[in-house]
Amino acid sequence: MGHAGRRIWIIGASAGIGAALARALAGQGAQLILSARDDDALEVLATECGGAQALPLDLGQPETLAAVVKRLALEAPLDAIICTAALYDPGRVADIDPAQAEAMVRVNILGMIEVARQCPPLLRDGGQLVLFGSVAGYIGLPGGQPYSATKAAVNNLAETLAVELAPRVDVRLVCPGFVQTRLTARNDFAMPAIITPEQAAEAVLRGMQRRGFEIHFPRRFTWVMKLVRALPYALSLRLLRRLG
Repeated sequence: MGHAGRRIWIIGASAGIGAALARALAGQGAQLILSARDDDALEVLATECGGAQALPLDLGQPETLAAVVKRLALEAPLDAIICTAALYDPGRVADIDPAQAEAMVRVNILGMIEVARQCPPLLRDGGQLVLFGSVAGYIGLPGGQPYSATKAAVNNLAETLAVELAPRVDVRLVCPGFVQTRLTARNDFAMPAIITPEQAAEAVLRGMQRRGFEIHFPRRFTWVMKLVRALPYALSLRLLRRLG
């Protein structure tokens, strides 16, 4: 079963996995609402996606999300809401820029909490709320803060929502590994099992059509990280020190 005719809102759609999801869903005949901070990129993408509805917002400014929610509440219920939006600037704790860390918390955690609080009423019964966490949130990685900490919070939030919103809303958590985007292009280290945004979008859409809470990929990398997380700290921290 594809996504033809489904009304789907993508938050964080202007680039990376969000844009790849929009193109893939448009190709399947979905009715799209696209949101992001970059108005110009959003308009270009909306045109590419067959005239999708473009509604700009910034998760760092909750009032902009509230305005879009208010508008969509007047329209037909949504089949799915997918939130990929996040800021990314990992580094060692001693080198953290406090202003950048605050912005990351505002968007990645507080913004996602606002999505979780405001958006579920827009969904039809049985609709999907898809939140993007990360493999980086599985365990504290050296050089991964504060991004890793914010994604751990999103993973935790999605777990809570899966219980609190059931059975009316089908909550899904997406935990990607490394994906080739403008954000990961800034990394100065080897990124194992890195995939393209198109491959990531395919994995997400395939996961949305299956049962289960978490969608994680690429499996050859994510299962290794899950194993590290499951180890006793005496072993997992010893392994992570070698990475640091």
